Amino acid sequence: MTEQGNGKRQLAVALPPEGDADGYKRETWTNKLDFLLACIGFSVGLGNVWRFPYLCYKNGGGAFLLPYFLCVFIGGIPVFFLEVSLGQFMGRGGLKTWNIVPLFRGIGITVCIIVFLLNCYYNVILCWAFYYMFNSFQAELPWKFCGHEWNTIWCNDDFGSNVTLNDTLEKNNLTYNPLEVYKFSDPVTEFWEYKTLAISDGIDQVGTIKWDLALCLLFAWIVVYLCICKGIKSSGKVMYVTATSPYIFMLILLIRNSLLDGAYDGVIFYLKPDLERLKDTRVWVDAGTQIFFSYSLSLGTLNALGSYNKFNHNSYRDAILFSLANSGTSFFAGFIVFTILGYMAKIQGVPISEVAESGPGLAFIAYPKAVSQMPIAPLWSILFFLMVILLGLDSQFVGVEGVVTAVVDQYPDVLRKGYRKEMFIGAICVLNFFIGLSMVTNGGMYVFQLFDYYSGSRIILLVAFFELIAVAYCYGVNRLYDNIEMMLGRRIWPYMKICWLFFSPLFCIVIFILSAINYSELEYERPRVTYTYPDWAVGIGWAMACASVIFIPLTALYTFIKYGFTMEVLRLSIKPYGLKDHQKRIQDINERTLEDLEKENARGVQYDNGQVNLGFDKEKSGKGIYPDPHFTQL
Repeated sequence: MTEQGNGKRQLAVALPPEGDADGYKRETWTNKLDFLLACIGFSVGLGNVWRFPYLCYKNGGGAFLLPYFLCVFIGGIPVFFLEVSLGQFMGRGGLKTWNIVPLFRGIGITVCIIVFLLNCYYNVILCWAFYYMFNSFQAELPWKFCGHEWNTIWCNDDFGSNVTLNDTLEKNNLTYNPLEVYKFSDPVTEFWEYKTLAISDGIDQVGTIKWDLALCLLFAWIVVYLCICKGIKSSGKVMYVTATSPYIFMLILLIRNSLLDGAYDGVIFYLKPDLERLKDTRVWVDAGTQIFFSYSLSLGTLNALGSYNKFNHNSYRDAILFSLANSGTSFFAGFIVFTILGYMAKIQGVPISEVAESGPGLAFIAYPKAVSQMPIAPLWSILFFLMVILLGLDSQFVGVEGVVTAVVDQYPDVLRKGYRKEMFIGAICVLNFFIGLSMVTNGGMYVFQLFDYYSGSRIILLVAFFELIAVAYCYGVNRLYDNIEMMLGRRIWPYMKICWLFFSPLFCIVIFILSAINYSELEYERPRVTYTYPDWAVGIGWAMACASVIFIPLTALYTFIKYGFTMEVLRLSIKPYGLKDHQKRIQDINERTLEDLEKENARGVQYDNGQVNLGFDKEKSGKGIYPDPHFTQL
């Protein structure tokens, strides 16, 4: 809404997206389902399967659902809808979108860096999954028994509940006392540590590239490139397979797991509420960070996906459907995970808490260990890792597309000609591949953990806070509601406005502060030792974290250095910028912008009794001084 001289309020004018000044017409999703599947495919990923169930059990079982769903309604849905709406209204990716508030244009750079770093290591997980799936095409899974060249003398494939602290154990023609029993490891762990990773003793011992993993990583990047090189027209179709097939595999695995001995005990362990845990602030931190992690918020990718919507697409409805699909998948995945963990605990004769894993440990140790004990083990192993691959691929598609869309929209004259966009996508994939090679060396797991721990996580909460401040208080929450009304054709419930103004920013900054208070230095758990990262590696991690978010204050500072430290510049720096030079979706009537100030500075401005006039050289123009119609009285 804008105030006019007659005291009336008038909606900002929305112009139809006919194309850019150079005639470029932005591609859109083929149908409404493409966008929703793309959002689900990107956000419903490995974190839903291997992180949420573990957090649920760790933080009070069913009691964890209370803070989790509270965070969904005050953080997840509002921020998701905000980012999609901005992308849809602007018709631009992560960089150009933030021209709506020039003071916060650094948000666009920040999210691009974060998602680029995410892309570097996320495909390494797919490389491991491909490696395990390829190794599953055998009559007997290679991690079921000891006796392979990679196994150590401590490998034991029959160590179970029949050995106690008072027992001795005979293995490899040797007798071990009770204390030495603790040194044993199982063949699944040794296949992961010594065959797959061939892990070194620390991050300072990088070693050599594991070429079998490098080929799997290359294969994963080739698949990603082929699926996205033609833009959303090709990736949108692939999403119909990659976003829906995992649910079929999940259902098959759940039915199979439910028939296993101990499955019921696993479900009870998963859901049994412990209300006392709600007093622990770490429970609320885990709930908040899991929402941002699983909803893929503040990565710029939702801006990119929304930018391919038609102008009147009902993104409000999709935000609700998306949250149901995402959180529902997380909850559903918990049953798959804990039925298998209950089975493992039963056959090993140990408590479920001793077999519960999170992250890569669940996908590449706990689940393969359970599958190896099933009949027709190779089949179930192939199905599981195929599910992991499909969950990860569509996340990787959209992650790369988010970076590509942002950069192409920023430099359209350079990257939209001929096959330059396809070449640019290829360059991004190649660069990510070469960075990823550092994670398939002997010390690669330590590098992977460093990227995973520092490159995103807590930082995206801070980014989301700045996003909400920029939109709700600078751009204006009422103006955004007007924009949404133009797109949807109706006024939405004021709940979103209240969240954007109060609940969501408070939620983001409180969770960020609590997570900073509860910060602990990175460690890596190995079979018989816990590795602590050296100070220089931790420093690199913090450098990665700061290298992205630092652009938010830097770009704000650059704005003032360029135009001057004045209140007028501050006022103009929170007005939409650069919207007259490309596809027009907004034109605030009678509002001067920072873009206008930039043109004034370039052409020479004269102020005469409050009237803004442009100074031209009379001798060259012969026409004297003319006011620019874009500019208004100050």
